[in-house]
Amino acid sequence: MTDTPFDPRALLAASRLGVLATIKSDGRPQLSPVLPFYEPESGVLYVSMTEGRAKTANLRRDPRATLEVTSPDGGSWATAEGVATLIGPGTDPRGPEVEALVDYYRRAAGEHPDWDEYRAVMVADRRVLLRMPVDHVYGAKIR
Repeated sequence: MTDTPFDPRALLAASRLGVLATIKSDGRPQLSPVLPFYEPESGVLYVSMTEGRAKTANLRRDPRATLEVTSPDGGSWATAEGVATLIGPGTDPRGPEVEALVDYYRRAAGEHPDWDEYRAVMVADRRVLLRMPVDHVYGAKIR
C-alpha cells in the first residue's frame, strides 16, 4: 500500500470554502470567509465578492492576498498567495464586468437556470470578481 503524495493545488481545487486574507491600512491582516474557485489548468483563483466590503477596499489599496482552505476532516490544509485584480462592479447586465461573473459561475458551478436574473442580481448587489493568478501554493497533510 502506497500513500499518494499530498498536492496542495488539488485540495485548493476541491475546496469551496476558505478564508481570504487581505491587508488592512494599518498592516494587520483582515480575514473573510469566502467561496473560492481555483482553476488548476490556468493556476487562477476566483472569488465573487461585494463592492464596499473591507476585503474589497483592502484589495483596491493593496492587491496582495492569501487564501487558506482546509479539508473537510481537518486533516490537511493549503494556502495560495498572489496579487489580485478586481473586475467590476458592473452597471450594465450585459457589460464586460457582469460577463466575467457569468464566466466565473459557469466554470465554478455550471449553467444557471436564469441568466437574466443572475445578471440583474450581480448589478444590484454590486458584485466584484477577484481574479488572482496564484504565485505560490503550500500546505500539508496533517493526518
